[in-house]
Amino acid sequence: MPVAFVFADTTTAKVANTVAVLAEAGRRYWAPRRYDSYYQGITAKDYGQALPVVVTTLEQLQEHGADAAVWRRLGRTGEHTLTAALDNPDGDALFRDQEARANAEEEQRRAAEREAQRPVCKRCGRKFTDQRWKETTTHRTVWSAGDMYLCGTCHADDAAREEAARLEVAAPPEPEDDQEPGRGRGWFCRRP
Repeated sequence: MPVAFVFADTTTAKVANTVAVLAEAGRRYWAPRRYDSYYQGITAKDYGQALPVVVTTLEQLQEHGADAAVWRRLGRTGEHTLTAALDNPDGDALFRDQEARANAEEEQRRAAEREAQRPVCKRCGRKFTDQRWKETTTHRTVWSAGDMYLCGTCHADDAAREEAARLEVAAPPEPEDDQEPGRGRGWFCRRP
């Protein structure tokens, strides 16, 4: 609940002194607190437990009306309309905006750090894909990953070359060209 002080039949100096005493004595009730946040640079203030205290003079109210900019909120400078004095523009909405901005910046920083750590293929110089990076670092797939310093394309080329070489070694020898067609050599061959 907001508290409003309206001073009547007094001098400007007395109002200023009384407001200064009110501000100092009641600071723990009207002053906003800082938000507890992981991020530095959050300037928003938490008004959740703060009691809004506004002051004005009866002369200003009679001259300008209650909806004019005659209200001064403790902890702020200048005079505002009553709704603007009771509003907290540097409160929750600003905190959500600043925190969202800080989250986005943190996410960009993490992504940049991750990209800086991404391995590069020692053969072609391209950066590893996420899948290949995971293959070379995950414990259960590292044994089948092959050369851990090659990207996925170079690793596939090596695997294809090794498979071709293995098949070439395991293939039966080609028949020699000096044999006559239709004539076999062996134990049970008929002789002419």
